[in-house]
Amino acid sequence: MSNENITKEEIATIFPKVAETMADALGCDKEKVKLDASLIGDLGAESIDFLDIIFRLERAFKVKIPRGKIVEEARGQLSESEFEKGGVVTDAGVARLKSFLSEVPPERFKTPLKSAEIPKLFTTETFCKMVIRQQRATAADGGAKPA
Repeated sequence: MSNENITKEEIATIFPKVAETMADALGCDKEKVKLDASLIGDLGAESIDFLDIIFRLERAFKVKIPRGKIVEEARGQLSESEFEKGGVVTDAGVARLKSFLSEVPPERFKTPLKSAEIPKLFTTETFCKMVIRQQRATAADGGAKPA
């Protein structure tokens, strides 16, 4: 799925609920949760927090977000070996990430980029887009809501 047709209006519509959800999960002030805030760098999230945030977003928005969904979607049509080699994201993988994570400022993409460092790129907007994509997928499946 692509980000190209996710509008700023769609993001603005769900951002308040995403920000509140993240602030609750991370125990920080909602005012700190900006669209461009890096979850790890700016909000102090740890890897375990991502699971909590995703769980809370699933409940708040009544969507199912499979684990590893952001990285899987970010990889797009690239095979795993085209995307990363030896734990380092390839040039093609970095180009794909920059395109998919268009909300992330280019200077945050360090080279070489280790696969384990990809979550450091994620912003609040990254999660807003993920929720929107999952809402669309749910609607495309006839509106079936996961249990």
